[in-house]
Amino acid sequence: MKRLFLLITLCLSLVSNNVIAAGPLQLVTAGPGNRIHGVDISRWQHPYDKPINFTKMATAGVRFVIIKGADAQAPADVLAKKYLIADRAAAQAAGLYTGFYYFSYLPDTTKKAEIIADAKAQAQKVIWRLAEIGGYTEQDLPVALDLETNCVRKIAGVCKKFANKDQVSLWAKTWLSEVTLKTNRRPFIYSYPNFLQSAMARSKELAQYPLWIAAYGKHPAVATNHPGMKSVGCFAHSWTKADCTADYQIWQYTSCGKGSKYGVASSRIDLNVFSGNEDKFYALTKGVWQPDVVDLLPYNETTTATLISSVTSITTNDVANFVVDAVRPNGTPVVTGSVRFVSADSLVKAGVQDVIRSASGRWTLKISGLLAGTYVGFVEYFDESNTHASSVIPVMFEVTQGPTPSPKPSPTKKPVPQPVDACAGQIRN
Repeated sequence: MKRLFLLITLCLSLVSNNVIAAGPLQLVTAGPGNRIHGVDISRWQHPYDKPINFTKMATAGVRFVIIKGADAQAPADVLAKKYLIADRAAAQAAGLYTGFYYFSYLPDTTKKAEIIADAKAQAQKVIWRLAEIGGYTEQDLPVALDLETNCVRKIAGVCKKFANKDQVSLWAKTWLSEVTLKTNRRPFIYSYPNFLQSAMARSKELAQYPLWIAAYGKHPAVATNHPGMKSVGCFAHSWTKADCTADYQIWQYTSCGKGSKYGVASSRIDLNVFSGNEDKFYALTKGVWQPDVVDLLPYNETTTATLISSVTSITTNDVANFVVDAVRPNGTPVVTGSVRFVSADSLVKAGVQDVIRSASGRWTLKISGLLAGTYVGFVEYFDESNTHASSVIPVMFEVTQGPTPSPKPSPTKKPVPQPVDACAGQIRN
């Protein structure tokens, strides 16, 4: 009897400390308006790499957490993967439902075939990530496509080109369809009302996917409040209903939740409410997908990089342009990675390098600010995630001194902007 008592005591202790996952907690309507409450998190909730207390989060009434799990850009993707693996396990151990979102960027191309190929490649990246964490369980919500920018060409931090509505919608429909086909669950699409209206074409096909909408300033505790409504007229997008309300599943109602209340070290956290009842929530968690070997992420897979176009001679006033393709062993485009020029002489500064992703597996490398001289080195395709192996192409080009440009007038000094309260007009719950 004493031995049995000690065993029971030990088991209870392990469960209370989340060492043993006891399955999901019972859903509660602890959110505003008596709704199921959730949060979404990323690296910003880990200042100085501090962990999240998911037990405290659950005690505060939260029942689902959506984690940034992947990104179209390699450096951000590596960091997202790190926190996804740790946070998903800890959140599920605390009894929370989990999901993850993929932050997307579209390619700089107007060709339909290249847009479709890029969307399929980025969908493959998400399927690999889902396979890395073991696939879907019934404690997982579907993955979400975070689509909130249609900038396809950014140089020196300034967007120079945007994709049009038809291009954005074609890319989104392809990505969503590919992930659905593989996992047998419809992904969420995350965005905000103005983007859904101004950057995407209306589509019955898109409307079939559950919407996770970001709309701040209105409190979900008020029954007459709905996300993303204008004071006059409608936001006209694929999920707009006849009464101008949005047909949404999850509403991100503030980015100014009080971090300490929900067990995070950051001062702020995004808060969400689910639109329906328990049955509607559980319906999203149905369907287990376990990856096959073919679904697992390659490691250091052989790649072949090719120069599509390059320069041999320019002046100091010009920009050196290199267009690079990188493909997998089966001839399909690589899924992740980037390109750069590396000088053979480590003392030579290789100007300012800007990289534009023209399509999946294709980049335009622009190098400006070069001094006169002969440049010998190589253009390298590289992948920080180690999914694909590096591949290099030797290059040599000459830079001659161009005419000295006329000096530009000194800009008028602008007043120093005062700090802005990022939570002004938002709900601080």
